Amino acid sequence: MPELSRFNGIVISMLFKDIKQHNKPHIHVSYAEYEATVSIDGELLGGSLPSKQFKLLQAWLILHEEELYAAWNNAVQNQPFDKIEPLK
Repeated sequence: MPELSRFNGIVISMLFKDIKQHNKPHIHVSYAEYEATVSIDGELLGGSLPSKQFKLLQAWLILHEEELYAAWNNAVQNQPFDKIEPLK
């Protein structure tokens, strides 16, 4: 799964042509033993994350919304996307 970003132990990935199960633009997130699917607008679509990490992720989503939608548009067309810088 192509990695989009990584920070504070949170790994964010996006799949190419990943529109079969969730039509909503989304990312895949892993943290320790947790895994989740989260829409770019911050909705938990599946799985789970600890509350602290989920709130941190939601803040990151807000900060990088434009970059995330650009990456999503590329990914669904099977085109490469750029990595996104972590929180600083």
